[in-house]
Amino acid sequence: MEPASNSSMLPAPAALEGMDAECVNRVLELLVAPLQAAMIQPTEVVLHDLRRIPNTVRAITGTVTGRHVGDPPTDKLLERVAAGDLRHEIGYRSQLPDGRILQSTTIIYTDDGGRPAAALCLNTDVSAWVSLRSAMDRFVLGHDVTSMPPPAPSTPSTPSAHAAPAGPAAAHQGESFPHSVEELRALLVDAAIAAIDVPVEQMRKEHKLQVIAELERRGFFLVKQAPETAAAALGVSRFTIYNYLNELNGSAEGST
Repeated sequence: MEPASNSSMLPAPAALEGMDAECVNRVLELLVAPLQAAMIQPTEVVLHDLRRIPNTVRAITGTVTGRHVGDPPTDKLLERVAAGDLRHEIGYRSQLPDGRILQSTTIIYTDDGGRPAAALCLNTDVSAWVSLRSAMDRFVLGHDVTSMPPPAPSTPSTPSAHAAPAGPAAAHQGESFPHSVEELRALLVDAAIAAIDVPVEQMRKEHKLQVIAELERRGFFLVKQAPETAAAALGVSRFTIYNYLNELNGSAEGST
C-alpha cells in the first residue's frame, strides 16, 4: 500500500447489532453522502445491500469507479460473502484497469440473525500521492533510485489482505469493479480458468471440476445465470455443471 503501508482484517462491527437487514441498510444509506463529503477527495463511498446479489449497489456517492445503483459487487466482496468472511478490512490496495491506485476499505454488517446484510465500502484514488512520493524519492535520492533494492516487506500483526494465497487462488489477486452482472460473470470465469492453467480445449473432466470448484469458492454460483455461463465457457451442458456441483458437494460432505 502506498500511503498506508499495512491493511488490517478486524472482526465485523457490532454497532448495528439487533437490527434487521433493512434497518441496517437504511441507517447506512443515510451515511453514504456525508461520509463521502468528509473524506479526502477523490473518494467514492458505496453501500452494498448483500441481500440483493448480484445487483448489490444500493447507494453510491463519488465517481472513482464509475459504478451506479444496481451494479454488482466486486469479485473480492462476493468471494468474502460466499466464504462467510464477515471481518472488515481497512486500508487495502486496489487498482483500476486504467492504472489508478486506490486505497480501499470494506466494512461488512450483519443482521439480527448474524447473516451478511450490508457492506460499506470506501475507495480513495491515491494515484496523485503515489506520483508525488515517487517524485520526492527522485529528488531526495537522485535519478538512480530505480536501481536501489526495494524496502523490506512490512510484517503487520494482523493478517494482511495482500498475502499471496496458496494454490489456484494465487492466480487472481486484487479487486475488480464490474459495471454489470455480465461483466462480473465473465471476469470470474476467466479468473477461474486462468487459475487452473489448462486451455479449455485440452481440459479433461478433472480440470473442469477444478474450474467449478474455483468458481464456487469465488461465489460465482450466487449470481444469476451462473450455470449457463459456466457451461458455455467449458463447452458442456448446464446439467453437466449441476452434476459437477453435486459431485463436488458430495465429496466435501464425505470428507467431513
